[in-house]
Amino acid sequence: MENTVFGFTEAQISWLGLTVGVGGLMAYMLFIIGQLAWESKAGKFGTFVLYLGLALSMVGFISKIVIEKVIENKMDEHQQAAEPKPGQGVLK
Repeated sequence: MENTVFGFTEAQISWLGLTVGVGGLMAYMLFIIGQLAWESKAGKFGTFVLYLGLALSMVGFISKIVIEKVIENKMDEHQQAAEPKPGQGVLK
């Protein structure tokens, strides 16, 4: 197998790192924010502000994944609609 690492292509490794790897780091970041709020005795409102301020950047990453999936599905639907159906070939 050419251009593979442990049987995975570069695209598969990139996808795995960007979704699973960054997702794991985001979950760890949520844990750190919660620990920070607990140790500082921030209270309910303070904890909310910490999560709002520090975790808001994760919304952008998550929305990027959702937008990519929506666009990918729309592209697939468009390509399927553009393909000729059996019996609707080129005129002979």
